[in-house]
Amino acid sequence: MFFSRKAKPLIDRVAAILASYFSIEADITVKWCADKLDSDRAIGDKKAGSEKADNTKADHETPFNTFTINLPFCYKTQQATIKAYVLEALKGELTEQQLIVSQHIASGETKNTAVNNIKNIIAVASGKGGVGKSTTSINLAFALMQEGARVGILDADIYGPSVPIMLGNTDAHPHSTDNKHMQPLSAHGLVANSIGYLVPQEDAAVWRGPMASRALKQLIDETLWPVLDYLIVDMPPGTGDIQLTMAQQVPLTAAVVVTTPQDLALADAQKGISMFEKVGVPVLGLVENMSYYQCRACGNKDYVFSKDGGEILAERHGLPLLGQLPLDITVREHADAGTPLLVSSPESPLSESYREAARALSMQLALTVSPRTQQNKHIKGDPIGVNSKL
Repeated sequence: MFFSRKAKPLIDRVAAILASYFSIEADITVKWCADKLDSDRAIGDKKAGSEKADNTKADHETPFNTFTINLPFCYKTQQATIKAYVLEALKGELTEQQLIVSQHIASGETKNTAVNNIKNIIAVASGKGGVGKSTTSINLAFALMQEGARVGILDADIYGPSVPIMLGNTDAHPHSTDNKHMQPLSAHGLVANSIGYLVPQEDAAVWRGPMASRALKQLIDETLWPVLDYLIVDMPPGTGDIQLTMAQQVPLTAAVVVTTPQDLALADAQKGISMFEKVGVPVLGLVENMSYYQCRACGNKDYVFSKDGGEILAERHGLPLLGQLPLDITVREHADAGTPLLVSSPESPLSESYREAARALSMQLALTVSPRTQQNKHIKGDPIGVNSKL
């Protein structure tokens, strides 16, 4: 007598396909999968008898109305590729119309009380200046937007704010209707706030550490943010008062550390990683900026600031290397002109490099940080108007 093993339910098979695609375990991807029977067909099955209905549920013999893959990270530009990959692996078991690929960003758990309307606050930090942290922050924010997330940016560099310059709205100022709360500014669809919008550009913020820390806390708490999947915080360099204020008093979901491959930058980046570890903020990974310079004429790569330093540091701390971004003059040109690279040249290979890093960041956060137990308690909705770019 021969016995045949029943085929795995469709959910398990799709979970295994996704696990192969993303190189993770199927017990993670199975949570992203859901099937839904056609309501009329389900009623007909029930009328035909409970035995037939039970067999249908057990063996999945009845065709599905829809099968949904709901990704917990932003991956909009890759959804069509994922869908094609799953359909091919299922060998015609689902049609293109029956398979839906969507995404939903959850609010990550934090030690401190959440800020209204912000699901996840991500600090982009570096141990030292000059590694391109602010440029990386801005471009990652726009890359996350292009991957389908709602994103804002907070310029936490009280002494040297650069976000207004890179967004091209240095003359803009947030307004307040109650003299207590500020409306964030908007440029190219990205909402933002910065001390640079409040203090004249030619003036210096001559503040001691505690005063600067209080100013930063006010920027976060007194801004009427719209609902955001991610608030990217462009941190000042170093590990001083402002960094500790952010880590201890602000509900940071996670942090990303930016470095260059050279030894001096790596030594300081290591201090940044250690600081976040000590205060209990998860570090999602490293971004290696200025990894190489590629000649536009011949295509040859020159490793100006050494090679593979970010990868070595990431391995040392058991962290992923989220991206390796090249040294390119167009990044500087777009930053100085206030015309973000990903807005002006979204199809360029350099823009795709930032989107790859953004997808890795978003996915790593979803896999690393547990969802907040009370997901929607701090989400107040979007009745708040946002100023247009001036």
